[in-house]
Amino acid sequence: MREVLGHFASGIVVITATTPAGPVGFTCQSFASLSLDPPLVSFSPARTSTTWPVIRGIGKLGVNVLAEDQRDVSAAFARSGTDKFAGVAWRPGPGGAPLLEGTCAWLDCELWNEYDGGDHTIAVGHVLDLAADPTKAPLVFHRGSYGIG
Repeated sequence: MREVLGHFASGIVVITATTPAGPVGFTCQSFASLSLDPPLVSFSPARTSTTWPVIRGIGKLGVNVLAEDQRDVSAAFARSGTDKFAGVAWRPGPGGAPLLEGTCAWLDCELWNEYDGGDHTIAVGHVLDLAADPTKAPLVFHRGSYGIG
Protein backbone atom coordinates (compact mmCIF):
# COMPACT_ATOMS: atom_id res chain seq x y z
CA MET A 1 0.00 0.00 0.00
CA ARG A 2 2.80 2.42 0.88
CA GLU A 3 4.51 1.81 -2.48
CA VAL A 4 1.35 2.35 -4.53
CA LEU A 5 0.18 5.41 -2.58
CA GLY A 6 3.70 6.81 -2.82
CA HIS A 7 2.82 7.63 -6.42
CA PHE A 8 0.62 10.41 -5.08
CA ALA A 9 2.80 13.50 -4.60
CA SER A 10 2.22 15.41 -1.39
CA GLY A 11 3.54 18.48 0.32
CA ILE A 12 5.28 18.50 3.67
CA VAL A 13 4.15 20.55 6.66
CA VAL A 14 5.45 21.03 10.17
CA ILE A 15 2.76 21.23 12.85
CA THR A 16 3.85 23.43 15.77
CA ALA A 17 2.64 24.73 19.13
CA THR A 18 4.03 26.63 22.09
CA THR A 19 4.08 24.96 25.49
CA PRO A 20 5.12 26.44 28.84
CA ALA A 21 8.39 24.48 28.38
CA GLY A 22 8.99 25.89 24.88
CA PRO A 23 8.05 25.19 21.27
CA VAL A 24 7.19 21.72 19.95
CA GLY A 25 6.55 20.39 16.47
CA PHE A 26 6.55 17.45 14.08
CA THR A 27 6.75 16.80 10.36
CA CYS A 28 3.53 15.68 8.71
CA GLN A 29 3.01 14.50 5.14
CA SER A 30 -0.74 13.86 5.42
CA PHE A 31 -2.19 17.37 5.15
CA ALA A 32 -5.10 18.72 3.09
CA SER A 33 -7.57 21.55 2.74
CA LEU A 34 -10.92 20.30 4.03
CA SER A 35 -13.52 23.09 3.94
CA LEU A 36 -13.79 26.71 2.89
CA ASP A 37 -16.87 27.46 5.00
CA PRO A 38 -15.93 27.11 7.77
CA PRO A 39 -12.23 27.23 6.92
CA LEU A 40 -10.87 23.80 7.93
CA VAL A 41 -7.74 21.77 7.20
CA SER A 42 -6.91 18.17 8.09
CA PHE A 43 -3.68 16.42 8.98
CA SER A 44 -2.93 12.97 10.32
CA PRO A 45 -0.32 12.42 13.03
CA ALA A 46 0.75 8.85 13.73
CA ARG A 47 -0.75 7.26 16.85
CA THR A 48 2.85 6.67 17.98
CA SER A 49 3.60 10.42 17.96
CA THR A 50 4.67 11.72 21.34
CA THR A 51 4.39 15.34 20.17
CA TRP A 52 0.78 15.25 18.95
CA PRO A 53 -0.74 14.63 22.43
CA VAL A 54 1.15 17.69 23.69
CA ILE A 55 -0.15 19.87 20.83
CA ARG A 56 -3.67 18.43 21.23
CA GLY A 57 -3.65 19.52 24.87
CA ILE A 58 -2.75 23.08 23.90
CA GLY A 59 -5.45 23.29 21.24
CA LYS A 60 -3.77 26.04 19.21
CA LEU A 61 -1.34 25.11 16.46
CA GLY A 62 0.57 26.35 13.47
CA VAL A 63 0.78 24.63 10.11
CA ASN A 64 4.02 25.48 8.31
CA VAL A 65 4.02 24.54 4.59
CA LEU A 66 7.67 23.85 3.85
CA ALA A 67 9.42 25.39 0.85
CA GLU A 68 11.47 23.34 -1.60
CA ASP A 69 14.75 24.38 0.06
CA GLN A 70 13.66 23.15 3.53
CA ARG A 71 14.47 19.42 3.31
CA ASP A 72 16.69 19.78 6.37
CA VAL A 73 13.79 21.30 8.35
CA SER A 74 11.55 18.40 7.33
CA ALA A 75 14.18 15.90 8.46
CA ALA A 76 14.86 17.71 11.75
CA PHE A 77 11.20 17.79 12.77
CA ALA A 78 10.74 14.11 11.84
CA ARG A 79 13.28 13.02 14.47
CA SER A 80 12.40 12.09 18.04
CA GLY A 81 14.39 12.98 21.13
CA THR A 82 16.19 16.00 19.68
CA ASP A 83 15.83 19.78 19.93
CA LYS A 84 13.89 20.16 16.70
CA PHE A 85 14.05 23.97 16.87
CA ALA A 86 17.87 24.11 17.14
CA GLY A 87 19.09 26.39 14.37
CA VAL A 88 15.57 26.98 13.00
CA ALA A 89 14.41 30.60 12.86
CA TRP A 90 10.80 31.16 13.88
CA ARG A 91 8.43 33.75 15.24
CA PRO A 92 5.18 33.48 17.21
CA GLY A 93 2.08 33.47 15.00
CA PRO A 94 -1.12 35.37 15.77
CA GLY A 95 -2.30 32.56 18.08
CA GLY A 96 1.14 31.99 19.61
CA ALA A 97 2.19 28.87 17.66
CA PRO A 98 5.66 28.99 16.11
CA LEU A 99 5.77 30.01 12.46
CA LEU A 100 8.97 28.81 10.82
CA GLU A 101 10.91 31.31 8.70
CA GLY A 102 11.31 30.58 4.99
CA THR A 103 8.13 28.55 4.49
CA CYS A 104 5.96 29.04 1.43
CA ALA A 105 2.80 29.35 3.55
CA TRP A 106 1.53 29.19 7.13
CA LEU A 107 -1.81 28.72 8.86
CA ASP A 108 -2.77 29.61 12.41
CA CYS A 109 -5.39 27.13 13.70
CA GLU A 110 -7.42 25.90 16.64
CA LEU A 111 -8.08 22.19 17.00
CA TRP A 112 -11.63 21.62 15.69
CA ASN A 113 -11.99 17.85 16.17
CA GLU A 114 -10.26 14.47 15.94
CA TYR A 115 -11.31 11.20 14.36
CA ASP A 116 -10.02 7.62 14.40
CA GLY A 117 -7.83 6.96 11.41
CA GLY A 118 -6.44 3.48 12.10
CA ASP A 119 -2.76 3.83 12.94
CA HIS A 120 -3.12 7.61 12.61
CA THR A 121 -5.40 10.26 14.09
CA ILE A 122 -7.30 12.48 11.67
CA ALA A 123 -7.06 15.95 13.18
CA VAL A 124 -9.09 18.89 11.89
CA GLY A 125 -7.96 22.45 12.44
CA HIS A 126 -10.11 25.56 12.21
CA VAL A 127 -8.09 28.18 10.31
CA LEU A 128 -8.00 31.55 12.08
CA ASP A 129 -5.32 33.28 10.00
CA LEU A 130 -3.03 32.41 7.10
CA ALA A 131 -0.56 33.80 4.58
CA ALA A 132 1.63 32.63 1.72
CA ASP A 133 4.78 33.71 -0.08
CA PRO A 134 4.02 33.38 -3.83
CA THR A 135 7.73 33.52 -4.67
CA LYS A 136 8.43 30.16 -2.97
CA ALA A 137 7.69 26.66 -4.32
CA PRO A 138 6.64 23.86 -1.94
CA LEU A 139 8.68 20.90 -0.78
CA VAL A 140 7.19 17.84 -2.48
CA PHE A 141 7.41 14.17 -1.42
CA HIS A 142 6.92 11.48 -4.09
CA ARG A 143 7.84 7.79 -4.29
CA GLY A 144 9.67 7.86 -0.99
CA SER A 145 11.87 10.89 -1.62
CA TYR A 146 11.79 14.65 -1.92
CA GLY A 147 11.01 16.12 -5.33
CA ILE A 148 9.19 14.43 -8.17
CA GLY A 149 10.97 11.51 -9.74
